[in-house]
Amino acid sequence: MPLLTEGSPAPAFSVPNQDGATVSLDQFAGKWVVLWWYPKADTPG
Repeated sequence: MPLLTEGSPAPAFSVPNQDGATVSLDQFAGKWVVLWWYPKADTPG
């Protein structure tokens, strides 16, 4: 998958939330969404 750049649309995805429920990007259609992640959180170094 190519890297995202600022302002580009996010690809469709589903992830578990803090309660274990699955959340999909399409659940937020028409709303502002901020995506934040830590790409090196589970990697050595």
